[in-house]
Amino acid sequence: MLISEASKLAGVTKKAVNYYIEQDLIFPDSLENGYRGFSDKDVERLKEISALRKLGLSIEEIKMIFADETSSGLQKISVQKELSLRRDKAKKAILDKLSCGYSFAEIDKDLKTIEQSATITEKLLNAFPGYYGRFICLHFARFLNEPITTGEQQAAYAEIISFLDNAPPIDFPKEIQSFLVENTKHINTEDIHDLIENTKRSIEDPQKFLTENRETIEQYLQYKQSAEYKQSPVYHMQRILKEYNRISGYYEVFIPAMKKLSTSYAKYYEQIESANEKLLLQYPEF
Repeated sequence: MLISEASKLAGVTKKAVNYYIEQDLIFPDSLENGYRGFSDKDVERLKEISALRKLGLSIEEIKMIFADETSSGLQKISVQKELSLRRDKAKKAILDKLSCGYSFAEIDKDLKTIEQSATITEKLLNAFPGYYGRFICLHFARFLNEPITTGEQQAAYAEIISFLDNAPPIDFPKEIQSFLVENTKHINTEDIHDLIENTKRSIEDPQKFLTENRETIEQYLQYKQSAEYKQSPVYHMQRILKEYNRISGYYEVFIPAMKKLSTSYAKYYEQIESANEKLLLQYPEF
């Protein structure tokens, strides 16, 4: 079919079609008469591009999605959009301050906080692949809304950026990569938030959590001792992540720097340690 029919079926203008061709998003055939020939597949691709554009995605973001045979590109962009919404909310709060008479000097620290948070979260998302990267990014994002007011915090910020810039890629075997893609492709940012919130509640009152979830915990511990678990992709993935965190400096560099940068994270980390102590006292085999 010719461009007029293809554009009509896809619900886009002929100019838009030509632009997408120029941007190497679609590749219609060149006919002998000099016209371009569009297939049903081209029309479907035009519909997909149109939908993504309506969702506010840039041409470069769309290219990244089409270049990725899995859904990880879309998942990464989804997290980026959520982080962007959070920053927009923070920017609105700053505008409200200005409208209430604050000076530009008074909102300078707030602006820098937004910039620094954006830098760390973007680097987190890029440093770790797939679901793990999305989880890590959203987990730490909530602790990065505090302004840097001391030299120690500034040094910690620089240390975090250096760590993320130089962190080696995680080397997952192909079978683990396939497992991760297949088992996390339906997990969205809301699911990750629910997981983070459940973790937060469990460490705020660990004894209550242990009491209410005793049966589930004991079943999980029993499963962890089984041959089935030790042959599973989850077991191998956790071993790889544990070793990666050990050799990359995640525990020796990144975590201590996060505790210095964010007082709220330092407090959260104390709660984690306390909860782990209670867990180990009750379940030494954990």
